[in-house]
Amino acid sequence: MRLIALVDSPTHVCCRYRLAAFRPFLEAAGHSLEFIAWPRNWLARLTIGRALRGADVVILQRRLLPAYQLALVRRAARHLIFDFDDAVFLRDSYARGGIHSPRRLRRFADVVHAADAVVSGNRFLDAQAGRWAGCDRRIIIPTCVDPSRYPLARHDGARLVWVGSSSTLQGLEAIGPLLEGIGQHVPGVRLKLICDRFLTLRHLPVEPCPWVEATQAAELAEADIGISWVPNDDWSRGKCGLKVLQYMAAGLPVIANRVGVQAEFVTHGESGFLADTPEEWQTAVSRLTRDPELRRRMGQAGRKRVEAEFSVRHGAALWLDLLTNGASRRPARGVA
Repeated sequence: MRLIALVDSPTHVCCRYRLAAFRPFLEAAGHSLEFIAWPRNWLARLTIGRALRGADVVILQRRLLPAYQLALVRRAARHLIFDFDDAVFLRDSYARGGIHSPRRLRRFADVVHAADAVVSGNRFLDAQAGRWAGCDRRIIIPTCVDPSRYPLARHDGARLVWVGSSSTLQGLEAIGPLLEGIGQHVPGVRLKLICDRFLTLRHLPVEPCPWVEATQAAELAEADIGISWVPNDDWSRGKCGLKVLQYMAAGLPVIANRVGVQAEFVTHGESGFLADTPEEWQTAVSRLTRDPELRRRMGQAGRKRVEAEFSVRHGAALWLDLLTNGASRRPARGVA
């Protein structure tokens, strides 16, 4: 089948991890996958149907289209799949107007209703889509990583690591006092930030490391403990835990708070620690920094779970099953 994906950008993190990563497996099965960035020009949007001609399946990723644009895509697509990995029906945790948005929710409902299949990144997102789509039109495909691209950590120090973008760095800024407490109570600990923006802390030394796609896996492996914190809200429950999966792929134990998929990915006491209070964070960091063998054992447990449940090979198998038994077998609804 010929697949065309309408994406924000072929280089966007969601496109890279949720679609482009699966391309070799799709091509090996006889499919082709093309990417088209959603046009910025209004005229190009009106003629988007021309770009979709000849596609057996159109994958609309994340974007919540207004009614007239959705109608154009739906009319052009023989089979339409909506793929999303964030609570796109909400604003983010730090929006001045709050997270709830009637306009986003209305557009989300329209897109889900129009799609032949809805691919969600986690159970929370799938449940939201379930308000407008039956279980026969829904599938959960988690965000996946390729473990073979991640060298294993050596565990020879006391270095925390956090990886992400400047927008999600707001989460670390929100727990500045918690991080300062770790720096005050755990001797020798440092924080490596792999990002495009950095913060400064008084009591916890910060090592800035500019994010580069080609080197991020190796940079993670030079740390000892992966950390993640997200606000306790529905926007965060929609997140698909990419940074936690990256830590686990690199053989790092993970410390994270009990929100969303973090509480599912991190098996407390086995692949890391779930911590909410400053005291729980300090205890977890202290235990792991003092015990390299514990770090190594937890990191291996996380790596094995990624290989079994969150590898690119596993995600590709789910996509291939959807294309074989889902979208390809439903009657075409659009006009080719």
